[in-house]
Amino acid sequence: MKTLVIGTGGREHALAISLARDPAVSEVHVAPGNPGIAQVAEVHEVDPMDGRAVAALAVELDIDLVVVGPEAPLVAGVADAIREAGIAVYGPSAAAARLEGSKAFSKDVMAAAGVPTARSRVCVTRKEAAAALDDLGSPYVVKDDALAAGKGVVVTTSRDEALAHAATCERMVVEEFLDGPEVSVFAVCDGRTARALPPAQDFKRIFDGGLGANTGGMGAYSPLTWAPSGLADDVLATVVQPTLDEMNRRGAPFIGTLYVGLALTASGPRVIEFNCRFGDPDTQPVLALLTSPLGGLLKAAADGDLASVPPPTFADGASVTVVMASAGYPESSSSGDVIVGTETLAKEGDVEVIHAGTAGTPAGLVTAGGRVLAVRAIGADVADARAKAYEGIATISFPGAQWRRDIAAEPLGVVEGASLLESSDEPVVPAARASTRPDSEQ
Repeated sequence: MKTLVIGTGGREHALAISLARDPAVSEVHVAPGNPGIAQVAEVHEVDPMDGRAVAALAVELDIDLVVVGPEAPLVAGVADAIREAGIAVYGPSAAAARLEGSKAFSKDVMAAAGVPTARSRVCVTRKEAAAALDDLGSPYVVKDDALAAGKGVVVTTSRDEALAHAATCERMVVEEFLDGPEVSVFAVCDGRTARALPPAQDFKRIFDGGLGANTGGMGAYSPLTWAPSGLADDVLATVVQPTLDEMNRRGAPFIGTLYVGLALTASGPRVIEFNCRFGDPDTQPVLALLTSPLGGLLKAAADGDLASVPPPTFADGASVTVVMASAGYPESSSSGDVIVGTETLAKEGDVEVIHAGTAGTPAGLVTAGGRVLAVRAIGADVADARAKAYEGIATISFPGAQWRRDIAAEPLGVVEGASLLESSDEPVVPAARASTRPDSEQ
């Protein structure tokens, strides 16, 4: 089977690694890719937002399966163009990708499907937002209705800060705060049924202790030994299957990864959000433990026939991913900073570097975005994998590098940003920044 992965980030690098390990996959192509991906796959230039160009590349390469990684091309209808070219694609149509593309649409589907989630209001004016904030109370949660690369959400005890964010949104969803540790469950869907992967937990805030601004994710680990047993199966029954049924009723069957972001509240799991693709970085540790073929699983889903393949299997042990970001992230990013040390991990069997915002230049590997790379490790348990991941982090440096020191640290299962639960109207001020190198240029 010839495969083509669309995207440039860490998620796509992790997917390419897993596809390359599938004995049934003869070729792995990635477009546009990055320098790390180029070590495990053949990379090609293409605009990932141009559906016709992506479809033409798939036809030219005689591809059997296209896997669209990021959300923006999916929302833009790239998967539709590939399907129209007669090629199997793992990723939802534009109509189904609205589950991530519009928070308001997602909430409407949840309500119709009876999915447990937070109370919310859809608002378009400051007056409506203010009324919703007063109704739902503090901590305040304001979500931009449109795509925002994981950074369109503000959670704060400051009403002024919540309203300021609302003012930047043309349309928004104001929600009640869900008190409980957050987890990610990925469901591989064929339009009618689904298979769940083991839950993971990621760390969204930029600073240790769950403080600071939201990011696309600063690290993750799996499995979650502290989570309720049978959580993934429960999510399939109470969240994923009702959602698939509702999407079919609306004439938009969902084929691809339904990412379910959950809060494990005192009253049970409740959905924070849906995404229409694998998460990044929380997919990375999950795929590190996968022992069954990924290509066959995704091809069966794309063909609408998950029943034709066995359920995915996973190794014992654990995996931890720690992200290194460039100076200024998440408010900005720094490009062109030379990265050294990644080559020292190439010989480590249990540790590998996942590239995200990197580029190759005559000067060597350099930063090319906010989240630059991640170190992913596997171990006998979470503590072992964590120790290996941070040993790997210690070998890599670039000016202004920043990373969190508490990814997968004990105690596990804590609430990110727990300080928001304190009765204060003052904005949260971080006690310390993420770790930085001594030669940091921040």
